[in-house]
Amino acid sequence: MAGRMAYSRGDRGHDRATARAIDDDRLEEFPGFFSLDGVYKIVSRFNLDRNLPFAQINCAGKDMILDRIVSIRNANLFRGHRFRHFLSGTICSRAEDGGVTARTNCQVIRTINYEPSALFASCEYRDVIALDGSGPLLRERVVVLDSKGLETALVLPI
Repeated sequence: MAGRMAYSRGDRGHDRATARAIDDDRLEEFPGFFSLDGVYKIVSRFNLDRNLPFAQINCAGKDMILDRIVSIRNANLFRGHRFRHFLSGTICSRAEDGGVTARTNCQVIRTINYEPSALFASCEYRDVIALDGSGPLLRERVVVLDSKGLETALVLPI
């Protein structure tokens, strides 16, 4: 089912499903993984550790995430590229509100057309997942970059 996640004890469906949508260039499905008030941020560990407000991407709500995807498809000009995610080390725990928190290590390889592939980002997903009658949805995903920044403009979600 497009834009939905599976979740059960020990399952890592939340991170795999979003990564696969990005890797397969099915970006239009990405907002569907979030609740209406879902937050999507990409921030450096440096800024996060110091409570600095700057985030490379800061979408407050599913509509902002959708707007970003529409912009990528219709307005932004950038060199064609693809991502390939490598995920490991997911640790899930129950949140106080009955949802789930999850932390996942992530490396993203970027390939620009016919150039050699290279490491684009080393990061961690910090997810808050709502488990309600409509199924699991991301209430928040904070992508924490290990480095202070990226060498190039950030276009696609990580």
